[in-house]
Amino acid sequence: MNQYELKKAFLENRRVYGTLVASPSPKWAAEIEKTGVDFVFIDSEHMPMDPQARAWMCQCFRAKNIAPIVRIPCCSAHEAFAAIEAGAAGIISPYLETAVEIRTLIGAVKYRPLKGERLRGVLDGSVALTGKEKAFFKTYNDGCLLMLNIESRFAVDHIDELLANPAVDAVFIGPHDLSINMGIPEEYGHPEFEAYVEKVITACVTRKIGVGNHFSGDIEKQIQWAKKGMNIVVWNSDVGRFVRGIGDDFRYVKEALGEEARDKKADVTI
Repeated sequence: MNQYELKKAFLENRRVYGTLVASPSPKWAAEIEKTGVDFVFIDSEHMPMDPQARAWMCQCFRAKNIAPIVRIPCCSAHEAFAAIEAGAAGIISPYLETAVEIRTLIGAVKYRPLKGERLRGVLDGSVALTGKEKAFFKTYNDGCLLMLNIESRFAVDHIDELLANPAVDAVFIGPHDLSINMGIPEEYGHPEFEAYVEKVITACVTRKIGVGNHFSGDIEKQIQWAKKGMNIVVWNSDVGRFVRGIGDDFRYVKEALGEEARDKKADVTI
């Protein structure tokens, strides 16, 4: 899918599927295409990533009609602008909690390349754009997606305020960080955690915007959340599957050879 098809799927509440990609190998795009993913999640918040390598990843996946969605390191107009300029179909900004943060991202994604005092005026409503300007920005930024990372109790409690601006295209729940922020680390089946996830899902579905998360735990939980309305399903990662798969294989081989093996399964949290 390209970004236009993703946006259409959000509006129609159709599910889309993706996985996190850490490897910058140009061959990876062709291999990942075989999985049938609609988009890839490129994380430059938790993963050390050279900007040039990230740009190559975006361009390779675009060439395969797989939309590259980039999580930037922090809520920064510069970081959002740079990711879009490098070829990202959309950006995800981590740990958002305020409408001010979201306006910052809207300026970078939806009004690119406008900056400075005039942009601040447009965002706070004190400056009105002309019809010619509106047409330009709509065309210039056509298809650029803005996705919010919701990862705290405070953000969920204020979800209606955060989604008030129609420029928001989707919400991305961070289940790991959200559970920790709520004081119930990794208790994804906790009734309060489930209620918070459902609150976000309902808010997004009502507004016809995308909603999903990135999860690498129990795949049955992903299915459960999808049945409740989550339409962006991001399962696992290339590095996560490698670590778990190779770790399990080595444990099996060592046990077969009578050698001491690890007790715990290898895992990766991103």
